[in-house]
Amino acid sequence: MSKKRLLLRIDPALHEDLRAWAEQDFRSINAQIEFILNQAVSKRKRSDK
Repeated sequence: MSKKRLLLRIDPALHEDLRAWAEQDFRSINAQIEFILNQAVSKRKRSDK
């Protein structure tokens, strides 16, 4: 499976919060963002039913 690239511009404070969160979860920032997005999409799909 190939992954799509996405340029994301975010506030530096949010980036720092994501970095700290990712570090706590032993993930990269990229993996953390993907994890959060997957959770949000799954939740949305469940609520749409």
